[in-house]
Amino acid sequence: MSALRNRNVAKIENQYVKQQEVAGIAENRKRKRLFRRLTVFFAFASIITVLMISTTISQTLALEQKQEVVEERKQELSSLKKRQEILEEEIVKLNDDEYIAKLARSEYFLSEKGEIIFKLPDEN
Repeated sequence: MSALRNRNVAKIENQYVKQQEVAGIAENRKRKRLFRRLTVFFAFASIITVLMISTTISQTLALEQKQEVVEERKQELSSLKKRQEILEEEIVKLNDDEYIAKLARSEYFLSEKGEIIFKLPDEN
């Protein structure tokens, strides 16, 4: 085999061979250009993909935070509605003279004529 490698073989020098060599060189250049274009395209596509994924993730996180805030506000609203109902009931009670008298007796130790008020300790 080494004898075949060391042999000097003459090249054919004609127009066809030269055209084939030029065509081969042009084909190699086309391949290199194609490879470069594909490399640039995939790099650009990768950058765009990473940006889109990061944007999606950040928007998802922002949406989750806003949903948590909405849930907190809903809970706050329901507690405020309950508080409003209690206060509206208190307003109705405060329009009743008997309730006001009872409240004044228990909270402010006010009494009617002839009454004696005793404050007993709570059972707690």
